[in-house]
Amino acid sequence: MAKVLMYTRTLCPYCDQAKALLKRYNVVINEVNIDTDPSRIAEMIEKSQRRSVPQIFINDEHIGGCDDLVALERAGKLKPKLEGV
Repeated sequence: MAKVLMYTRTLCPYCDQAKALLKRYNVVINEVNIDTDPSRIAEMIEKSQRRSVPQIFINDEHIGGCDDLVALERAGKLKPKLEGV
């Protein structure tokens, strides 16, 4: 199964939507909440070149935010990424 890293905030509906989508695939998410661990904000920005959340990485590949994740699923490309195909 793929390694998933997601930078989130506590009260973020897009973060919740992305987590719910990934949980449908029984993926274990390594979640970094930047509200509770603000020292990781600079890391998120450096890795993604973005300041918004969520920022999602699958096997160290930057996927983007929630809309990007949903688009990947609609294109039929999410499941293969999660399965490492």
